[in-house]
Amino acid sequence: MTHDRIHAREPAHHRDRWTVGTVEAVAERDGHCVVSVAADGGSVELVVTLAVRDLFLDRLDLGPEESPVGERVWFRKHGGRDG
Repeated sequence: MTHDRIHAREPAHHRDRWTVGTVEAVAERDGHCVVSVAADGGSVELVVTLAVRDLFLDRLDLGPEESPVGERVWFRKHGGRDG
């Protein structure tokens, strides 16, 4: 399975290759993490590994009971900016 890319902080290089969005939901499905992100007037589902999920959530500096919903993220769908 190919995975999408997600960052909690603005990438330092190739900024034009990333889309900025807002987290709508984070869930697990089939052993992977699915992050729903609102961007460009729509919604996209990003599929990442659980390790990537842990890394990006940790970098959001959320408290133990805080939700990532509403947080800004940068992402790339596999295969480029939109898929």
